[in-house]
Amino acid sequence: MYNNFNYYTPTRVIFGKDTESQCGALIQQYHVHKVLIHYGGHSAVKSGLIDRVKHSLDEAGIMHAELGGVMPNPRLAEVYQGIEFGRKEQVDFILAVGGGSVIDSAKAIGYGLANDGDVWDFYMLKRKPERIIPVGVILTIAAAGSEMSNSTVLTNEDGMIKRGYTNDLARPVFAIMNPELTMTLPDYQTACGCTDILMHTEERYFTPGGNMELTDGIAEALMRTVIANARKLKQDPKNYDARAEIMWAGSLSHNGLTGCGGDGGDWACHGLEHELSALFDVAHGAGLAAVWGTWARYVYQDCLPRFVSFARNVMQVAPADTDEETALRGIEAMESFYRKIGMPTSLKELGISPTAEQMQFMAHQCAELSGGHRGRAKVLYEADMLKIYQNA
Repeated sequence: MYNNFNYYTPTRVIFGKDTESQCGALIQQYHVHKVLIHYGGHSAVKSGLIDRVKHSLDEAGIMHAELGGVMPNPRLAEVYQGIEFGRKEQVDFILAVGGGSVIDSAKAIGYGLANDGDVWDFYMLKRKPERIIPVGVILTIAAAGSEMSNSTVLTNEDGMIKRGYTNDLARPVFAIMNPELTMTLPDYQTACGCTDILMHTEERYFTPGGNMELTDGIAEALMRTVIANARKLKQDPKNYDARAEIMWAGSLSHNGLTGCGGDGGDWACHGLEHELSALFDVAHGAGLAAVWGTWARYVYQDCLPRFVSFARNVMQVAPADTDEETALRGIEAMESFYRKIGMPTSLKELGISPTAEQMQFMAHQCAELSGGHRGRAKVLYEADMLKIYQNA
């Protein structure tokens, strides 16, 4: 039996080649005074993308200011700088040109510009924002799904605390998606993105609660599609069709579609990984791959029917003599896929060696953030989280 649900996806999607040239005309519809163009490193500038964006805004007669330099796992200090800069420039629209980190930073700046007080309060769940400066997106990395989601994640350098915040205010008003813009990504970053996309659906999939047959079918098809096209991109990074499939999957994986009728999802792997990337600044997708197999083996017996369905319908493994064996085959097949696209399946392969004290700290932080426990496939407490880190 499925659960009641509320599905809300207001983001307008403009998908295909050269669509970034439409940004000026799109923003013009919002009667904007001044746009903040927000982006990451030098690649957006060197590729000419920022110049094309500015040209489109100029043609539409829209004033604009620029703020680059967003780092992976965006920092609170940078958001504070963005809020100060945005107020100085009197911007009333933010155009995020980049991937999840840039979009999350833009959303946080949007909260800060539209509300009084410390923006970090929202992430610590001390209060709720009343409004946000509108955010539009030109997507350059298929991964986080932030271009259509209501979530954003920040890292506070004071204590290296990584926290997410979810509010429908943060859903971008539009998302421009040109798969060609992802073709220059390094193979490792592409693989990290594919992993993140898969995990956004898996977190919703591995639950013991009621699930809709249709939602399961969409989720399983999405995961099969990502796996198949990630393999294609490993051989041919310039494959436009594969890039397009991955980009669209990234948006659908985190806009709520693959969780309709479910019980809210598990999200333990994301919680475990957030502590890893807060402490060690690892790539989010790689961190997820590094802990997933260990998490799966720790919880699968408590959520056996879902792991069997995953093995059969997603990883398409041959059924074994027992459901347990089938589930384990599915886990092994997923880990094999991760290795084939260059993702780690342990903390050692991720390139980190946390001390006993660091693992205890991460487990405590993860549990504390969740009110003492986390997960739906199996409810995890601090001791369980510590064991998963140790096993990984």
